[in-house]
Amino acid sequence: MNAVAARLGVSSTALYRHVDGRWGLERLVGESLLAELDLRDAPGDGPVPHLLSTALQLRAFLLRHPGLTRYVQTLFPRGEGGRRLLATAAESLVRRGYSTEAGIVLSAAVASVAIGYAATEEAQFERVEGLDAQRQDVEEALRSDARLGEAQRALPTIDADEYVRLWLGAAIRGFVEAAPPGRPVDEIRAALRAAGEGQ
Repeated sequence: MNAVAARLGVSSTALYRHVDGRWGLERLVGESLLAELDLRDAPGDGPVPHLLSTALQLRAFLLRHPGLTRYVQTLFPRGEGGRRLLATAAESLVRRGYSTEAGIVLSAAVASVAIGYAATEEAQFERVEGLDAQRQDVEEALRSDARLGEAQRALPTIDADEYVRLWLGAAIRGFVEAAPPGRPVDEIRAALRAAGEGQ
């Protein structure tokens, strides 16, 4: 708060008259950024391609706005911008045969995974100095490891975008398998519990 007040050229006391502490300042900035996010929806897409597109759009937006990932990861939705996004995501799934409740649950699950990827990538960006050298050292150690080297050398090289797209797609297919259109939330929960228990 003191740093923001100094940057604005006001006292921290003056800033507190307009913003409710750090949480209020985070909400003010975070919600103003979220207001800019407009998720595109291709109405002809089924649940899996739709959710994958939404997740990739969210990830890209978060990576373009450093710090926003932490905001949405800590507590979401905090304000109108977040509620608008959640309502839009749920409505897009209602158009695909889901109840509003199931749409909220499924949207939140997919968003959590996309946010997790963005958080990992953002953490790497923050430590970019020397990261390439460290990455090369790790890869060389893997290739020369007697237990892992042969398999590591056989793996294809893919970039971060393709990696995220592949694993998000797999996760989303699993989510939709557990939560297909028309399945009530209590049945979704039971299916997820059974999957987690190996039944």
